[in-house]
Amino acid sequence: MSSSDSAPGSTWGLYWRMVRPGFLSITAVACLLGMASAAACGCGFDTPKALATLALALMAHAGANVLNDYHDARSGADAANTQGLYPFTGGSRLIQGGLVSVTETRSWAWTLLLLSMLGGMLLAVRTDGGLLLIGAAGLALAWAYSAPPLQLMSRGLGEVTVAACWWLVVVGADYVQRQQFFVIPAYVGASFAVMIATILLINGVPDREADRAVGKHTLATRLSNRGVALLHLVLVLLAHGWLAVGVLSLVPPAPTLWAFISLPPAVWASRLLWHHGDQRTPLKRAIVLTLVAAHLHGLGLIMGLVLPHL
Repeated sequence: MSSSDSAPGSTWGLYWRMVRPGFLSITAVACLLGMASAAACGCGFDTPKALATLALALMAHAGANVLNDYHDARSGADAANTQGLYPFTGGSRLIQGGLVSVTETRSWAWTLLLLSMLGGMLLAVRTDGGLLLIGAAGLALAWAYSAPPLQLMSRGLGEVTVAACWWLVVVGADYVQRQQFFVIPAYVGASFAVMIATILLINGVPDREADRAVGKHTLATRLSNRGVALLHLVLVLLAHGWLAVGVLSLVPPAPTLWAFISLPPAVWASRLLWHHGDQRTPLKRAIVLTLVAAHLHGLGLIMGLVLPHL
């Protein structure tokens, strides 16, 4: 890495830290949700394809994380960020700590993204050509989120972009098993994707001043703390309301209402942000609660799909 005498073990440790592994679990939940949707419909379960799907999705997410660090370093956003709540916001901080260079970060990001693209092409050969469309759309959004000239995260479109990416993960994981598009993974995936958007929304609050300083116009920079709290609550209610309407319309099965287990922590996060969004400790609790709620929502959907068939 940036130090010429780094031991191989420490070098690989830095590569691992660069991908921000603590955030990859949400992608694993998205993959499992897609696979559960296919299995619940009696489409069987191909274990090698499932493992390949999981590995490639995690690799793509890791590459997107590293690419985001690279572009935030180039823009100066991470260097200007002295108010971030680490490790939840502000990037991996490895460039700012002098442990890796900007060039090394860029190379590692594109290595991960290219490997996930090549692996996705091989998996599509074993599955169906529709997977190429899903994978291409996901990688394009991962690039457009951070990279110029689009830089969707800087245009107030980061939350929409992130929601679309994870919706594609759910749909793609189902598609690998089912080998065709289907309404149920698209429907439950949308509910889960909206919950993921709340993570990005609330994570923008402690980074607000640094983002403003470099012209990164996230939704958090455009709204007050109470505005973010209100939008957070609206998204939470939208995700759960969408699921409830779907169950009433007989789209996903009724047991997917297990996902409502995520409602209390999500609403609690909105409340903390509304009353204490300018205080670091309550804000950190709200971020953790939002992360917990998104995971619980996905796991609740998985339980609702799988348990009735066990």
